[in-house]
Amino acid sequence: MTTELVVSVSGIRDVTREAVDAFAREMDARGVPLSLFVAPRLKDHYRLKTDPATQEWLLERREGGDAIVLHGYDQAATKRRRAEFSSLREHEARLRLLAADRVLEETGLRTRLFAPPRWVASPGATAVLPQTGFRLMADAAGVHDLDRGTVDRSRVFGIGDGARAEPWWCRAMVIGASRVARRGELLRLAISGPQLGKAGPRQAILDAVDIALHHDARPAVYRWQPRTLGRVA
Repeated sequence: MTTELVVSVSGIRDVTREAVDAFAREMDARGVPLSLFVAPRLKDHYRLKTDPATQEWLLERREGGDAIVLHGYDQAATKRRRAEFSSLREHEARLRLLAADRVLEETGLRTRLFAPPRWVASPGATAVLPQTGFRLMADAAGVHDLDRGTVDRSRVFGIGDGARAEPWWCRAMVIGASRVARRGELLRLAISGPQLGKAGPRQAILDAVDIALHHDARPAVYRWQPRTLGRVA
């Protein structure tokens, strides 16, 4: 069985865009598309709507084959040490999803794909995702097809966005990625934009990608296939 390799980047904004772009170019050279996790609002009063340069960069990357994945709405408004969608009831989750969807539609970045911050979504949030138009959710347990009610179970090897970034964890991530690739299972690698600005974490994710490709992993992005023939989301 051939391993499918999915690489995602979160925390994309004005101050991380340069590092993320450099990493994206490294992936381009390897033939690896990226799943770009986008949040309308981040800490320090960041707003995607007022950052046209990042909007343009994201649009260009999507046109080149990358995937846009909604990654929360307003992480800055979440209690410290708690992931935004980890404990929301259905009503609050619906409001945040609809607000985020409007922002992405206005910026031309609308998507039917969702990954909760820190990979954790409450039962309430999970329940309303299909009601608000989302078709796929990637969380800590795997990749969920919300339309069919199926899940492709796999863990995430991540750095940042709630995951560790210490040297020992970076080494463990590379070893773990190698094992998954050798077994021919779905391999999900993730890194946050701020961590891409650090030499150690950046090299670790590059090493993990390279070893997966060495084991003939097939690069892919998070995607949803409709029941009828048509374009993949």
